Amino acid sequence: MLMLSPKGPASGGPERTSSGSRFGPGRLAEFATRRPRRVLAVWGVIVLVSLGLIGTLLGSALTSDAGLTNHPESYAAQDLIDARMPNRNPVDEVIVVRSERLVVSDPAFATRVRALVNEARGETGVERITSYLDRGGENLVSADRHATVLPVVFDGMEDGAIADLISVVERADGGGFAANITGGHTLDRDFETLSESDLNKGELQFGLPAALLVLLLVVGTLAGAMVPMLMAIISIVVALGITAAIGQVFKVNLFIINMIVAMGLALGIDYSLFIVSRLREERHRDSSTHQAILTVANTATRAVICSGTAFALAMIAMLLVPDTTLRSLGLGAVVVGLVSIVVALTFHPALLMVLGDRIDRLKVPWLGRRVAASAGEEGPLWRRAVLAVMRRPVLSLTTTTVLLLALAFPMLDLRMGDGGTSALPNTTVAKQGLIALERDFPSGATDPVNIVVDGSPNAAATQQGLTRLRARLADDRDFAAPALSVQNAPRLVVATLPLTVEPSSERASAAIDRLREDSIPRAFGATANRVSVGGTTAEARDSFAVSAGWLPIVIAFVLTLSFVLLTLAFRSIAIPLTAIAVNLLSVGAAYGILVLVFQKGIGAEFLGFTQVERIDAWVPIFLFSVLFGLSMDYQVFLLSRIRERWSATADTTGAVVHGVASTARLITGAAAIIIVVFSGFATGQLVAFQEMGFGIAVALALDATLVRLLLIPAAMRLLGERNWYLPRWLAWLPEVQVEGPPHETPHDDPPSPEPPRDDAPKLPPVAVPVQP
Repeated sequence: MLMLSPKGPASGGPERTSSGSRFGPGRLAEFATRRPRRVLAVWGVIVLVSLGLIGTLLGSALTSDAGLTNHPESYAAQDLIDARMPNRNPVDEVIVVRSERLVVSDPAFATRVRALVNEARGETGVERITSYLDRGGENLVSADRHATVLPVVFDGMEDGAIADLISVVERADGGGFAANITGGHTLDRDFETLSESDLNKGELQFGLPAALLVLLLVVGTLAGAMVPMLMAIISIVVALGITAAIGQVFKVNLFIINMIVAMGLALGIDYSLFIVSRLREERHRDSSTHQAILTVANTATRAVICSGTAFALAMIAMLLVPDTTLRSLGLGAVVVGLVSIVVALTFHPALLMVLGDRIDRLKVPWLGRRVAASAGEEGPLWRRAVLAVMRRPVLSLTTTTVLLLALAFPMLDLRMGDGGTSALPNTTVAKQGLIALERDFPSGATDPVNIVVDGSPNAAATQQGLTRLRARLADDRDFAAPALSVQNAPRLVVATLPLTVEPSSERASAAIDRLREDSIPRAFGATANRVSVGGTTAEARDSFAVSAGWLPIVIAFVLTLSFVLLTLAFRSIAIPLTAIAVNLLSVGAAYGILVLVFQKGIGAEFLGFTQVERIDAWVPIFLFSVLFGLSMDYQVFLLSRIRERWSATADTTGAVVHGVASTARLITGAAAIIIVVFSGFATGQLVAFQEMGFGIAVALALDATLVRLLLIPAAMRLLGERNWYLPRWLAWLPEVQVEGPPHETPHDDPPSPEPPRDDAPKLPPVAVPVQP
């Protein structure tokens, strides 16, 4: 869809050509404006089909399961257990019953436990529940004998089984007894519930209304504000419909819904905002509605295509990571991003043609007229600010860079992990159960480590290795070595080893590393390669390793593709290098602020956030991809206006001043919309969503102010004409025209030359020496 043309003339300005591409934005806009109602009707059918897919297929396409696709050691251990010990059922959930007045030997205590067990056994899905009343159940009693734990094993997992069991436990709570439940299924249920709650409250009840309010202030008219909102809603609905269909082939993580809604609002509104603003600008130049839409298609819409392509490339990086959650999030972002581009190419021009000048109806009092009158004009405040930067570019560049580097410095202490159950609010079922379990029983009771030996239980090497391992672990405080138990199969040994620390803590991850890298090799010697460490804690550790290992790969992938795209778009290597450098600074600052707030706890309580030991492992990769993709939106839009003015005047300084001053209000407004959308995530209860929403909001606030207003103009002022430098050996590259000439038409015949306009804004000379 991007327009390719031969390289520009020797002067550096691109050679203007008509949009001869059969499926270019100009041609599509021409088609949409000639048959606007037919195009809108087609989109209406697409939306109805998408709603049907959402209603019938979306539920079956989603899953709360998350996993790795690179088959790490923990997965290999579980595969051995499943293949050679199929009847081994690990504990799925644990129920904790406690009485402050009675001990377990009191008849009333036994009666309460027996009733709970009988009722739980009658629930569908519960295969086995064990109590201290059973033979061999003496170890299920707490040290003070006021509490007992009831391990539960499910036979499969039918819909609603965990909810039914939770109801049983809640009915047993009261009358002098406290009954709680925790485990993997309750944890998944709480995450699903909180995710849905955060979506409804944070995004739909907070983010959407706040975005509409900011949009109204930026556009100035209610009719004009509804166009971007309608574009965003259509993009979200169609993307969800596509996701429902894709989910029938392979399931996607349920968090993809949050991703599509947030990205759909952000991209749909931003892209439409850029288009509507340019339409107003052209209408103020006395262009007809039809001609204005065609001009927009060859200018702003091209910038939207380039921005959307950069965003999609950044999000594709998450598809490379062998993590199903990140791949689902990346898939959702790519789908909604591509749908937003298609909507901008076809639906948008058709709707604008039908609306005509009615897009300026229902103006906001006082503000509406000022916004409409200033379309495409330089803002006086922004112009004065950028002129000040251009007069002292070294000072502006140095000060801003030092500030961003200072904010990024805490990033050196970034620790990635998993909040697990401990990161949930205290009101959740799983968290309350964990608190009860940790009070009376060793931590890790529901998440033991599995040491899997691939070999005969009777082999001398196996027996000797287990003996030496038990002896070595006796001095390791993070493992409950005396509680180590062994199960045998014909060609397999599974040693179950409880942890004495919180399974999702950094100490637990370090304990897994010691076990794999030191204890097992020393205990088993030459046969250590046949020993695997599995279990939930080991799986989490493997997940962290994947995220940490792939983060630099994702960064390199995104930077490389962004460099290539911007080089093609602006026929310069200075422009993409500058864009990459400033975006890295803003992303680094976001990482540093995340560490300060969530790891160090600085301001966490004031902001309503939860302090954690480690940042969720997927968040840094997600933040980098999303922030780089979104910041490229503003970068492309700003640079395209600068390039357009430079092509006409060959004055880099004047082009930078005009580009920044004429787009600053729009870019700031667009960033504010995304900030409030993602702030909705930050108001949620899930810590990972708090980290994600806060990180994106802070980074975009820095990007739209310090970076766009200070850093970019100062860097471009110092580079001067070198901004447009392209080595001779790259002269063969085609040019991707981000913005065509303002009055280019999509007809085959070349447009008639227009006389030069004498009403173009005159730029006063900048009182700075010209750089060589």
